[in-house]
Amino acid sequence: MKILMVCLGNICRSPLAEGIMRHLADEQNLNWEIASAGTGNWHIGKAPDYRSTAAAKELGYDISQQRAQQFNHSMFAKYDLILVMDWNNLADVQSLAKTVEERKKVKLFLDNGEVTDPYWDNALFSPVCNQVEERCKEIIKQLS
Repeated sequence: MKILMVCLGNICRSPLAEGIMRHLADEQNLNWEIASAGTGNWHIGKAPDYRSTAAAKELGYDISQQRAQQFNHSMFAKYDLILVMDWNNLADVQSLAKTVEERKKVKLFLDNGEVTDPYWDNALFSPVCNQVEERCKEIIKQLS
């Protein structure tokens, strides 16, 4: 299974999802490839936001070595499942799909809505990290 997590800048939500999912999948000896990307190009090559790194560390995950990349069309071929953090990113990624098959790979990370972007509110990083961890556990149960 190859899963790509996507948010806007690839420094807050999707790196959390990437790092947590990779860690949990590795713990269960799942041979999954997990990555993340952003729909925007502002942070290419940069580490996750320090607040995401700190929130992840509090729960025992190290995301400090990850680096931001921008989503591009070739990622449809590389990944089996593309999980996006909010409706805007869903629309942006789906707009790049050229086939029905590509479009079907793209889903919201949460079944019931969006992962709040914590970028503008320091207090949101820990709750978002907890939410992402819980959802990663659910996704592993569903797919393994």
